[in-house]
Amino acid sequence: MSENPTSKSADVSSSEGVAADELRQFIERIERLEEEKAGIGGDIKEVFQELRGRGFDVKAVRTLIRMRKKDHSERQEEEAILDLYMQALGMV
Repeated sequence: MSENPTSKSADVSSSEGVAADELRQFIERIERLEEEKAGIGGDIKEVFQELRGRGFDVKAVRTLIRMRKKDHSERQEEEAILDLYMQALGMV
């Protein structure tokens, strides 16, 4: 029994078409999310500008935000190591 080469090539091209459509959908979804991300980034930048305008130290606020993302024990360990290093350098 030999396979019909025409039906096999039709199956391949139709599955390639589906894969291409699926790939295009993923790419378009990523592009939309990138646009949203850029918009959110702009919003965050505006908040930092407002913060600076109110007299807050933006660098310190960024540090606080970074610290708040860590759990308590991770933050304590990092602070202990930093304190140890500062003592070794005579900074405290």
